[in-house]
Amino acid sequence: MRAKFEALALLAGSGTADFAMRITQVALPLVILRETGSVGATGLVGGAAGLPVLLSPWWARKARQRVDSGPRLALVALVTAMALASVPAAAGLGLLTPELLVLSGLLLGCGTALSDPGRSALLADTGDRWGADRAVLLLTWQDGLRRVGMLIGPTVGALAVSAGFTNRLLWIEAVAVVGAGLLACTVPARRTAGHAVGQGELPSIRGSLKGRPEVRYGWLIRSTGCVTWFAFTLGLSVLGEQRGRPGVYLAAGMTGYGVGSLIGTAISLAVVRRIPPVVCAAVAWSWSGLCWIAMGLCPTPAVVAGAGAFSGVTVVVGITAISVIITRSSSGAERRTLLGGQAVVVSASSSAGLLVGGPIIAAAGAQVTLVGAGTITALIAGLVLLRCQTALHARDRDHHVGRAS
Repeated sequence: MRAKFEALALLAGSGTADFAMRITQVALPLVILRETGSVGATGLVGGAAGLPVLLSPWWARKARQRVDSGPRLALVALVTAMALASVPAAAGLGLLTPELLVLSGLLLGCGTALSDPGRSALLADTGDRWGADRAVLLLTWQDGLRRVGMLIGPTVGALAVSAGFTNRLLWIEAVAVVGAGLLACTVPARRTAGHAVGQGELPSIRGSLKGRPEVRYGWLIRSTGCVTWFAFTLGLSVLGEQRGRPGVYLAAGMTGYGVGSLIGTAISLAVVRRIPPVVCAAVAWSWSGLCWIAMGLCPTPAVVAGAGAFSGVTVVVGITAISVIITRSSSGAERRTLLGGQAVVVSASSSAGLLVGGPIIAAAGAQVTLVGAGTITALIAGLVLLRCQTALHARDRDHHVGRAS
């Protein structure tokens, strides 16, 4: 019962903070634009926040292991809230500058690099105490709450901005992050001798991958999907603009994707339990790639919405499969390291895709880009599936030979 209460506290904090962040994404650029008068400055916080996450394998290797309890997670949340609050506070005083935006982004990125894998690892550890496979169940529902925020948050933010609550939304996010930290304080650390920080060499991401080829395969598939994600978001935006229906295609795709991802959250664990996880991940992203191909070949709002919904289901199933691989094969410090490594993989590959996405769409066109991105995603996932099937057949053959001898 105690583990269940702690899990609910962590989920409630994570869901609340993420929902507030989705709302604030609408307000933050407007506040910066109004105060600085610079369009270029609107991306400074987000851009600066990505740097600490990308560099976290080097600077956060030891710090990541210290975020192993609710109170320590709350301390990181406090620093994050201060970084968030600095923007509306400076705006209210008329002191908002590009330098302060960069500093706020860097602090925010440091907090994200520590809190995201720390909260996920703590949630998984709590699930282990609750029961078998509860760790991946909790991680799946954490991802599901995040997707609810993605689906509803921007709309709520737009309504709040139109009602004149722009600056107040930034304060609300800071308060929500503090609240998430207070909820996390109910979860104590349960360190074992082998997992305590300072005992022995701390695991590196590369070291933790040794003997875990399925994690590497899962990251390869997921990073490919993240790199090509720009074709879905930027591609649909450009497609709508070119067809004289700005926003319609992206809204259809994102709405479908959001609904599908919620369905995926509800069914993913049941699916993964019946299929080898890495095979499940490969099949899931193969289907997601085919969905993007369908959008490019038949770009109507109805097809985009339907393909987006099916893609949302498959991507969530794939993410759950990778979570199963990590939670079943690791614990303690290594699990925290692997979850941190996964965050770096997702962040780095998404950033790389967005960096090259605009020029690719400009050169090839939105429809061709969607088809190409879907083909690459399906091809990489298909190759991983083929490799895994070969390995499974070889393992079964060796097993039968061993029994015969």
